[in-house]
Amino acid sequence: MKKLITMIIIFVSFFFITNNASATSYTARAYILDQGANVRTGPGTQNKKLTSLGKGSYYNLVEDKTYKDTNNYYDCNSDWYQIYYNGTATGYVCGDHVEVIRSYSTDDVAPTTTCEIEMSNLGFPSSYWGGLCALKEKHPNWQFTPLKINYDWSYIIEKESPCGTNLIYGSSDNAGFIDTTCAAYDSGYVGITQTGLAYYMDPRNFLSDRFIFQFQALNYDNNFSSNYINAVTNIIGSSEFYKYHLNLGTNISDLINSNGLTLNVSPIFTASRMLQELGSKDSLYSLYSGVYTADSSTYYGQKFIELAGSATAYQGYYNFFNFGVSDSCVQSNGTAYCGLNYAYRHGWNSVNAAIQGGLSQIANNYIAAGQHTGYLQKFNVNQTNSSSIATHQYMTNVSAPSSESAITYNTYNNLNILESSFIFNIPVYNNMNATIINSPGGAVDGGEDNPPSSLPISTIVTSSGYKYSSNYISGIAIGTDVSTIKTAIETIGGPNTVTIYNQSGSVVNSGIIGTGFKVVINNSSSVETLEVVIKGDTSGDGVVNALDLLQVQKNILGTYSLSGAYQMAGDTSSDGSINALDLLQIQKSILGTYSIVQ
Repeated sequence: MKKLITMIIIFVSFFFITNNASATSYTARAYILDQGANVRTGPGTQNKKLTSLGKGSYYNLVEDKTYKDTNNYYDCNSDWYQIYYNGTATGYVCGDHVEVIRSYSTDDVAPTTTCEIEMSNLGFPSSYWGGLCALKEKHPNWQFTPLKINYDWSYIIEKESPCGTNLIYGSSDNAGFIDTTCAAYDSGYVGITQTGLAYYMDPRNFLSDRFIFQFQALNYDNNFSSNYINAVTNIIGSSEFYKYHLNLGTNISDLINSNGLTLNVSPIFTASRMLQELGSKDSLYSLYSGVYTADSSTYYGQKFIELAGSATAYQGYYNFFNFGVSDSCVQSNGTAYCGLNYAYRHGWNSVNAAIQGGLSQIANNYIAAGQHTGYLQKFNVNQTNSSSIATHQYMTNVSAPSSESAITYNTYNNLNILESSFIFNIPVYNNMNATIINSPGGAVDGGEDNPPSSLPISTIVTSSGYKYSSNYISGIAIGTDVSTIKTAIETIGGPNTVTIYNQSGSVVNSGIIGTGFKVVINNSSSVETLEVVIKGDTSGDGVVNALDLLQVQKNILGTYSLSGAYQMAGDTSSDGSINALDLLQIQKSILGTYSIVQ
């Protein structure tokens, strides 16, 4: 797979340097400032709405200029920008919701603003300035440090290119990134082209709030020690492996924090990595429960006898990080055998021993060896010995760093500590003389080249700011528009991964969402249908009014029965039953003297 890298540069317009009259190409992107910003068929709110966008997402401008609302509608205080979305589709976004970020495709531009001068003095080339200065303006306390990689960009891509070194999920959305010369691997993953690899490896494509955390140092930070346990529980609290051990009297959050302090590893990173490796469901039950059963439906004859004979030896062993679960081992023996065989050989015969042992390996073998960020654990490029590059990489999934980064971002955001003094170590390669854009969409959070997320659906929901429980989605504010829900979830899960149905079974794209609506979400491997629960809205119209009060009153009296999502909506106090307290809370909500907790 020794091919030249296809560098697709979009020359949106030209920036003229007056002192030498030379033209320098750059890419202009629209950074979306507000959740649910509408895309319309023309400049003006009188035009048809096409879709809505997620806060923090990037989209390429068709041209670096604005368009006036010629029909004199003034719902937008600014002029309009035309953007690409969903690949080659175009539409217009009100400038009130847009910040234009210009990334130069050559690195010989002279800095002009205070921020550009600061970034230049730090050692960042001009192609980084647009994204970094936008982040700096929003988060003045954040600190950016260039991590100089003393290799050419094209050399690094070539070193990372051999089949099996990096994989991408083999969905139709990724068709342009799939290297058909490589064999398919476990769980639907396939080889990735050099163009696709360059997209995922280019730090400039991930200079946004949600994805910058893949460049954060993974050490234990004493400044956050008081927040770590809550943060860890926020990340993994709804997962099956966490609940399983909590029911047995073991709080994994405490163990992650205490071992992280001892071994100097960030508990937030640890929790994100566990969730990435184990998922939120019970498909890897054998790895986290200490119970091993060979799968006779997959292995027959002597192979099954050999694996079944290992069951006794592997009881009581744990592996929370998928160590030993390589593609070659899984294809021969299965995931459970590979993971528990590794745990057995390393003596991980208790939950604490497995967490401590896994973190010890990450601390000693990765963080201390120059792989001290999520990005570097996936792409081992920070090495002076060129033979070490692209070896000893923790995972093969190229989207793992950005997935873990999104989890970290949402955790900090939920804890209201997003404005802390974070330090980001961002790689800079030699001769990065082209901005890597693989389609006209070019959007980190929503372009055609973005696959459905590999995150568990429960994590996609919670990372979007909502609450997940089996078959239900909640935590939705009263009066929320359908498009807001869809955009928020697709910001995490990927474009076109959410379909919302009303109580009649019709697809809806706008209007107030209510109890009983169905939200269908697909990730890279599964689909789930979640029923909406909005506390206080027992009638399903998305608001709390006299009808809801009457229904709850009749339910208490036994003359009307609420069930399923509607019963959950009536239990506004969340004490497990519908009673006088719920009736009082709904009454106060109608009067405006109480806000029901969603």
